[in-house]
Amino acid sequence: MPRLAYLGPEGTFTEEALRLLDPTAERLPCASVSAALNAARAGEADGAVVPLENSIEGAITSTLDEFAWGEPLLITAELLLPVQFSLLARPGTEIPHIKRVYTHPAAITQCRAFVARELPEAVVVAAPSTAAAAQEVSLPGSPYDAAIAARIAGEHYGLVELAADIGDRSDTVTRFIKVSRPGPLPEPTGSDRTTLVVFLADDHPGALLEMLTEFSVRGVNLTRIESRPTGDGIGRYFFHFDFEGHIADARVGEAIAGLHRICGEVRFLGSYPRADGIAPQVKRGTSDPEFAEASDWLTRIRAGQV
Repeated sequence: MPRLAYLGPEGTFTEEALRLLDPTAERLPCASVSAALNAARAGEADGAVVPLENSIEGAITSTLDEFAWGEPLLITAELLLPVQFSLLARPGTEIPHIKRVYTHPAAITQCRAFVARELPEAVVVAAPSTAAAAQEVSLPGSPYDAAIAARIAGEHYGLVELAADIGDRSDTVTRFIKVSRPGPLPEPTGSDRTTLVVFLADDHPGALLEMLTEFSVRGVNLTRIESRPTGDGIGRYFFHFDFEGHIADARVGEAIAGLHRICGEVRFLGSYPRADGIAPQVKRGTSDPEFAEASDWLTRIRAGQV
């Protein structure tokens, strides 16, 4: 039975994602993304599950930065989890009596319309996580009347669901990833994603274009690009890339090798099955057989077989 660390406490959306990714795993709740990933690095857990991006809020910057600066970890799986918020309270509480609501800032942002409509007089206070909010509301003498959190949090902490699916958008999705210490990669499936962190060798005109060209000329489709500050001064950034394909694919391997030649550092974060099952459209001239044929042709030319 594997042991997986995750962003806790019990009752977070991350725990829900972990249960779906590996129902048999022993679960180790951690106080932060950093703590969960460090538990995997230190061997306290066999791996970790953390959020990477949200369809409304965008990238989870703490996760991005951990992959850029922390000891290497590899992404081995991903999950797209629909995010549905519930209004949770202690048994006997009624919505008209709610004066103070506790929840994570992201939930505040995503549930504004419900709060304005149903709780116009309530004060909403930011919590470390939605699960921590539910945990606090469950305590006797809590100063908060209700929490906005996942339904699973109500199950953990004995709260009643007063309203379900209260987010402003019903199609909100968070992408979670499962990581482990470096080891064998998942086999190619034909529907894969690869993730990198890339640092520029130096800042010069066209530096970003040079990186993007390594993907473009080989027909590799980017699915996400994020810039993050290096901390070395204003205007200094490194980049996160997600793109279609597996490092075992010739076009992907050559693109990564090309980046390695021109960039200061390339961190490979994994090739793994896509959660949405979408297969890439391989452009003419970029399939594995075509790369192999071109290599054979070049070998013959170098041998004078013109």
